[in-house]
Amino acid sequence: MIFIDTHAHLYDEAFEQDIDLVVNNAQEAGVSKILLPAVDSLSLEALENLWRSRPQVFYPMVGVHPTSVNESYKQELAIVEDRLKSFPDRYVAVGEIGLDYYWDTTFAKEQKEVLLTQLQWANDYKKPVSLHVRNAYNDIFDVLNEVTVLSGGVLHCFSGTVDEALKAVDMGYVLGIGGVVTFKKSSLVDVVKAVPLDKMVLETDAPYLAPTPYRGKRNESAYCKNIAEKIADIRGVSVEEVASVTTSVAQQLFGI
Repeated sequence: MIFIDTHAHLYDEAFEQDIDLVVNNAQEAGVSKILLPAVDSLSLEALENLWRSRPQVFYPMVGVHPTSVNESYKQELAIVEDRLKSFPDRYVAVGEIGLDYYWDTTFAKEQKEVLLTQLQWANDYKKPVSLHVRNAYNDIFDVLNEVTVLSGGVLHCFSGTVDEALKAVDMGYVLGIGGVVTFKKSSLVDVVKAVPLDKMVLETDAPYLAPTPYRGKRNESAYCKNIAEKIADIRGVSVEEVASVTTSVAQQLFGI
């Protein structure tokens, strides 16, 4: 079985001491490729250094995360635009980008502006998008109706309702299913039942949101297998089928 972790922050300082072990663990679990979403300009150097160390394993994205939108958002956008112009073939997606109203809504208007700009760039450079959405599904759908992303994308770490999941799928997006699906009484179980398997990809969001039985500990890309096992159990199919379908979807979406 081959898995693809479509969203992991393995350049995070949480992995500084044992990144080689983490990569080995992932490969032993069948995870062949790992996509690295950017957060802001401060994350780019570490992200790209990790990509350069193992370009056969890691695939970088570039983008401004909604919680990184503040007074200096125009400078952050300029860096993303420069990277896309200078290295158009380096990045497999524009991400992670989106809307996050959970922590603070001070810059909600600017978040929408930053998102719209990056969606337009995704079309300019023929890239899919990795979308972060928290407490903002109504607004994200409004923005996505303004700009149709021609190469599609993934609603990373999907946390919405079944209706929101089906709406996203109808709009041409796939859902990133992570460790939350393994949590007791997770609402994602109903989403995984309702949405076709070929509209899902696997992700860990490492080091965050480790699946059961590792909940509360550092997450790793190797745990994609645990997520796949849970999806297989929910849908009544084999883990091999989940691996095959989600890997194919990720390969087609991100061109990897």
